[in-house]
Amino acid sequence: MKKLIVLSLLILASCSNKKEIKQVAEISCGQCQFDLDSKNGCDLAMRIDDKAYFVEGFEIDDFGDAHDEKTGFCEVIRIGEITGQIENNKFVASSLKLID
Repeated sequence: MKKLIVLSLLILASCSNKKEIKQVAEISCGQCQFDLDSKNGCDLAMRIDDKAYFVEGFEIDDFGDAHDEKTGFCEVIRIGEITGQIENNKFVASSLKLID
């Protein structure tokens, strides 16, 4: 019985190590607006505390044409509420809601 309790606690502890954060951040094209160059083409990225990360879980065109002059991520930096966690220098997003 003690082994079962210890095993259960270890499983719970390992599951709680990955903490998602929810915050307001700048959302845009990593290459066009945030000067990220580790990928070719245009990819969705977010910036918090002056540090930019590519976003996994959403694509750059999921929110409309990336090259639209007024709202496209390759043309403007938008504000969004994003939830997820940083893994391997990328932001793995579970939700993203544009505020502006």
